[in-house]
Amino acid sequence: MADVAVVDYGMGNLHSVAKAVEHVAPGAEVVVTGDPATILAAGRVVFPGQGAARDCMAAINGHGLRDAVLQAAAEKPFLGICMGLQVLFAHSEEGDTPCLGLFAGNVVRFQDARMHDAQGNKLKVPHMGWNNVRQLRPHPLWAGIEDATRFYFVHSYHVVPADPDLAVGSADYPTEFVCACARDNVFAVQFHPEKSATAGLRLLANFVTWDGNPNS
Repeated sequence: MADVAVVDYGMGNLHSVAKAVEHVAPGAEVVVTGDPATILAAGRVVFPGQGAARDCMAAINGHGLRDAVLQAAAEKPFLGICMGLQVLFAHSEEGDTPCLGLFAGNVVRFQDARMHDAQGNKLKVPHMGWNNVRQLRPHPLWAGIEDATRFYFVHSYHVVPADPDLAVGSADYPTEFVCACARDNVFAVQFHPEKSATAGLRLLANFVTWDGNPNS
């Protein structure tokens, strides 16, 4: 049984994520796998992803991973990254795509009309680069990470949870958007911890020792 399974559905920076997890947990067995049984046997699961929502959902369903991902998210410490956050929600505007529906809410595109900074300069979409993340409430995965620490983002869409209590992190571009969500044993982020230097590695290190209790 692997200690950590990184879900492989054919899309995402899987090996960079796996290498980062191996770096913070050198004694752990980390596997990149698209096998449902291996995912469900693992001690904890990382669910990364990148690309378009419709393509990601087609790949998840095409690889027969939908039920395994949802079961893993119900039973064990589970970390979603980038598209691995977005497809946990019910629906994405990107391609008018039904998603996994673990969380109620939608994924929406940054609105072009609002894409100006305080000086009136045009902001680009996708939102790409480093941004400060506000910790909206305590969580074990924030341990040792200061509030407003910078993480690395690459995305054109962001989540809008139906339940505001899901949000545990937010950032501004240029207005506030939710960039981290958590409930029970699930923690999911819009940014890329594997690309976020010391802070990202600390978050991953927190995950590989987390028992799935949001209050532990």
